[in-house]
Amino acid sequence: MKRRSLPVAAALAASAALLLTACGGGDDKSSDNDKIAGADQGTETPKESAKPSGAEATDKPNGVDVSLPKDMNLVFDWDKPENKDEAAAMEDAANYLRAIYRGVDKRTSKDASLATYATGEATHYAETQINEWIKGGWTGTGTRRHYDATTRSAPNGNSVEVAFCADTGKFYGKEVKTGKVLKAEPSLKDFNYYKVIMVKLPAGEDLWQASKVFVETEAQKCQ
Repeated sequence: MKRRSLPVAAALAASAALLLTACGGGDDKSSDNDKIAGADQGTETPKESAKPSGAEATDKPNGVDVSLPKDMNLVFDWDKPENKDEAAAMEDAANYLRAIYRGVDKRTSKDASLATYATGEATHYAETQINEWIKGGWTGTGTRRHYDATTRSAPNGNSVEVAFCADTGKFYGKEVKTGKVLKAEPSLKDFNYYKVIMVKLPAGEDLWQASKVFVETEAQKCQ
């Protein structure tokens, strides 16, 4: 994993782009190989606090709260795949991103939503993202759009690669203490391309967890 220096991180926070390059490798080669990177990644059962109980399970995905404040809007502008497993993996990839920004909002990397929707390297990646926002004294505000999504299943059926673009041009960092919104001029830094490897939790019905995350920053193909 490569870490950018804090001044660059601060600049990226102003445009609400992710602060780090990909976990699991700086260069994403998966598009050049039929084998999905991380397809053999194991899963971890969510902690007790993340398990659904009572009425919560009826109105929250997997019984876990992934809600965000009204001024933090994550839009997933993509079509649901026909394949049932790929559709479930795509939805839980969205929940993984919601869990990250819920952690940013709640000022913690230990929220139950992250324990539910992440495992392995993806957990470490998310915790690092959240902690960078916390250390910087920022939260997020605005609209973060995700689009042009594709899915690809591994031959064993236990993992799905969910790839998509993200436009953070209208999603900004906001100082927690002052409420000041940190806006920046529109640029290529607003566009990132993600590949999230989702693995099926054996003990959970239709529950998929992010296991690896690959990010191409300043992605021209997403403009």
